[in-house]
Amino acid sequence: MKGIREINQKNHLDAVVATLISQNEFSLRVSGWDEKYQSLPSREIISSITEDLRGVFFPGYSGNSELHTANNAYYIGATLERVQRNLAEMVRRGLCFDCQTEKECPLCEARSRKITLDFLEILPSIQIRLIQDVKAAFTRDPAATGYDEAIFSYPGIHAVTNYRIAHELHRLRVPFIPRIITELAHSQTGIDIHPGAQIGESFFIDHGTGVVIGETSVIGKNVQLFQGVTLGAKSFPLDEHGNPIKGIPRHPILEDDVIIYAGATILGRITIGKGSIIGGNVWVTKDVPANARISQTSYRFMEFESGAGI
Repeated sequence: MKGIREINQKNHLDAVVATLISQNEFSLRVSGWDEKYQSLPSREIISSITEDLRGVFFPGYSGNSELHTANNAYYIGATLERVQRNLAEMVRRGLCFDCQTEKECPLCEARSRKITLDFLEILPSIQIRLIQDVKAAFTRDPAATGYDEAIFSYPGIHAVTNYRIAHELHRLRVPFIPRIITELAHSQTGIDIHPGAQIGESFFIDHGTGVVIGETSVIGKNVQLFQGVTLGAKSFPLDEHGNPIKGIPRHPILEDDVIIYAGATILGRITIGKGSIIGGNVWVTKDVPANARISQTSYRFMEFESGAGI
């Protein structure tokens, strides 16, 4: 009886497996199943690359916390060697998967090496921008006790670090990996920044949970956002087949020195002028001139006896 029951269970499982395979609408992409298929980039390795880079930008705050002047250069050098090796492999996988060529594609191999080297050369400029972001966090948050606290604990700094890494890879036309890097931060902080967004220096997200910054957003220098801010699109133009047209500018432009308070929603390809302040929970779909102050209608103060009228 036991043997018959095990056979029945196996047959049942085989039927489930067969159904799952037959109804899958997406292409089968399993390494080793067919020689023409490529392994996908690994989220785990991409996460480790991002954490390694965080340790390079801010040694001692991430990665090895026992660094000192005698071993700092060795640590950064060894870490970057690991990043170079792992990133080149992840980029190669992404390129080969994207172009759907056969394994060991020499073109993708060469492109991945060049992209990785180009990216490594950009690291000092990324670090400079992140330092400016940290200074902005300390300057604008009265609760900040120092740069250390901002680097070590602020979710906004964490998310913006991932974004600045991902944005440069996005500019280098790396498939998959930039979005994975920003989505890692999204899952950890609740801050959703598309890697295609353009964000200037000294950018600060205070608190951060629920912030959404769309793909074609353009943000100037010294901009501050609070939690729950959305920089989104009003609508999606459709092509002749009824599908959304990709890549067109559809998100807001924030000029320098703009502040947007909690819960505000800014939609469409509109411009928020330099120095403007957008109040909390405001819905904006039209251009705002420079140095404007946009807020809700003034509240009414009413008294109720024993809760009547509520």
